[in-house]
Amino acid sequence: MAAVVSSFTLLSRNFAINTRALSNVKATSIFNNNNRFLIPVQSRRSLFRTNAVDDEEALARAAAASAESGAPTIFDKIIAKEIPSSIVYENEKVLAFRDISPQAPVHVLVIPKFRDGLTQLGKAEARHGEILGELLYAAKIVAEKEGILDGFRVVINSGPTACQSVYHLHLHVLGGRQMKWPPG
Repeated sequence: MAAVVSSFTLLSRNFAINTRALSNVKATSIFNNNNRFLIPVQSRRSLFRTNAVDDEEALARAAAASAESGAPTIFDKIIAKEIPSSIVYENEKVLAFRDISPQAPVHVLVIPKFRDGLTQLGKAEARHGEILGELLYAAKIVAEKEGILDGFRVVINSGPTACQSVYHLHLHVLGGRQMKWPPG
């Protein structure tokens, strides 16, 4: 086996990643043609993050292309109980349920039960004021129920450049860990 290298360059099909010295960094080894490379944890994350970001952006563009079709969204199917979900809070106007791909220990989506043209925040009109308030208040109730009232984040992605993937307005309530700034 090759000796541990203090720095390296890993070339792959479409990208190159340069990393700094590996001292005091958790690392994992990979094998390729009997050569051993140490990949720091941060770099391993970037290997997968690049593809995930590209996929997320592509999904957002595809979702935007069919946003105004009027077809039921996955959230409409969850509201109708056609698709099971882990409900955290519900009243006559809003539904809150756990995200199936959580980005924090607590990740709950809050949605209006009736879309009423509110596919994204950028499409909000004065007539939507009441439901927008209901959604924010429901986010507070979710935070309280989940034990994160002392610190949580509410995120609304609006449009394809914000990576909105479902065109039914929804709030992400995130918490249970230290949030970073800037968030993007």
